[in-house]
Amino acid sequence: MATLLHIEDDAATRQLVGELLTGAGHEVVHAETGLQGIRMAESERPDLVLLDINTRDLDGYAVTLRLRGTAGLEGTPIVAITAEGDRETSLAVGADGHIDKPIDEASFVATVERFLSGHSERREGPDDAVLRKQTRKIVERLENNLIELIQANERLEEVARLRREFLQNLSHEFATPMTPVVGYLRLLLDEELGPLTPLQRKCLESVNASTKKLRALIDTLLDVSHLETGRLHIYERDYDFAEVTERALDESAELFAGTGITLLRERPEGAMAARGDPEKLRRALIHVLDNAAKFTPRGQQVAAGVRRRGDGALAEIYEVVVVDSGPGISESDRERILQPFFQADGSATRSHGGVGLGLAFARHVSEAMGGGIQVISPPDIEVAGRKLDGTAVVLSVHAKGHAGVG
Repeated sequence: MATLLHIEDDAATRQLVGELLTGAGHEVVHAETGLQGIRMAESERPDLVLLDINTRDLDGYAVTLRLRGTAGLEGTPIVAITAEGDRETSLAVGADGHIDKPIDEASFVATVERFLSGHSERREGPDDAVLRKQTRKIVERLENNLIELIQANERLEEVARLRREFLQNLSHEFATPMTPVVGYLRLLLDEELGPLTPLQRKCLESVNASTKKLRALIDTLLDVSHLETGRLHIYERDYDFAEVTERALDESAELFAGTGITLLRERPEGAMAARGDPEKLRRALIHVLDNAAKFTPRGQQVAAGVRRRGDGALAEIYEVVVVDSGPGISESDRERILQPFFQADGSATRSHGGVGLGLAFARHVSEAMGGGIQVISPPDIEVAGRKLDGTAVVLSVHAKGHAGVG
């Protein structure tokens, strides 16, 4: 019985090779990557190495070169499992032979046992050993760099995991004390705890407005943490897309009025029956409108329109187009602004508020409902009878829900 190391990233091939060789009385150990295969070869000292040329990280050529320079493995038979055209390269880097893919089950075991018995297809030229030695040094440097990159990636993944946990915990910690604050403010404003003077009402309404903004930010933080952990649930129910859009525009009207910005509205004709999550869609639209307001100078305009893509009643895609009068956005930032926490101006002295979560939330919601977000700057779109020259954000959803079915 021989011990064979099989380096292969395809699970089905690993299973097939394992069954054929163990059925013939051999012991098989498997590695899924080139780096893992090198480590296992060093520890297991197999009687033969079978390797796929197209493994992840280091390919089969690099692994072969590396094993040929490892003390104690110089004479270990190495057989490459190759596609057509890879045979000569495999032999040149030090393999003893090759087996074609797809594997011929009838002859596979006998072929492997021939190599175990000392058969080799490799023919050494006068300069081959020297060339392999120099190439092996390059492979060793590549291996070390690859290990460093893998370790750095693992550290980044750990940092990302800790960030997600921190974001989720922070959101919950903020949400808990907000509940009584909102409740008592409502009692005070409704004069359930006694009458208010005009000055007291004015102060409480100001506090209430700030509390609503804070509550909206906390809700967005929770949503983004759910997005990053895959736990944001999109409900499926019937709703009217035009009605949800009108509600979002009405809620944003106060924001626009307070900044001296004129909101131009292009209303659709008739109902727009759809299926999806109207509450999350409403919040996504408010984020898009809020973003437009942030970047539009006081006294300028924002235009919003609702549209169908398709032929009348057969339309399947609904869109909201929001165009601002701001400075526009560079081509390099158009995709980045849809990522969580990214802001085109992230400096401490920036003139725009927010933490860079609104458009990321809107993108995920629209994609979950079968659509997406497109950022166009400068736009060439007429909305509500105007062509503004800032940035257009086009949010779309599928009328039939997240998968466009049922």
